[in-house]
Amino acid sequence: MRIDVPEGVDPIMHVWGRLVPGIGPAAATLATAVYEHSTLDLREFEAARLRIAQINGCVFCQDWRTDRDGVTVEADFPAAVSNWRTTEALDDRARMAAEYAERYALDHHGLDDEFWDRCRALYDDRQLVELTMCLGSWLSFGRLNRVLGLDTACVLPSHPDQRRR
Repeated sequence: MRIDVPEGVDPIMHVWGRLVPGIGPAAATLATAVYEHSTLDLREFEAARLRIAQINGCVFCQDWRTDRDGVTVEADFPAAVSNWRTTEALDDRARMAAEYAERYALDHHGLDDEFWDRCRALYDDRQLVELTMCLGSWLSFGRLNRVLGLDTACVLPSHPDQRRR
């Protein structure tokens, strides 16, 4: 980790709660709201979230699977998201969500009229705003966790890097 965390203290709680008490809890509320209140279909939600996680390189975020009432995406879904341009495993909305996530993270100035025409053919205004807010949350907080080294402090036990420790 790139910050000092007191012995015996959970790094996530330390950073997100104790270090910046005026900002951390509010940020955590936004991060939580994205999961608790999203109305996007699980596959398009996860396609966008996973694509951001892949770009950010956040180990924890790549391992995470959103669970909605016991339903998660299939085990090979991350590979489909990585190959969103060519895979047949994504429907049009999930593919667009992955593309939007990638372009949002890597080339937001390049979101041209052609892109928006394709996007608007699949998503209404409310859905576009919701997806954009989700992307902003994942991009910022996934990068925060990655650059501070928190993503390896909160790795799920199933991750290969965690099993090697």
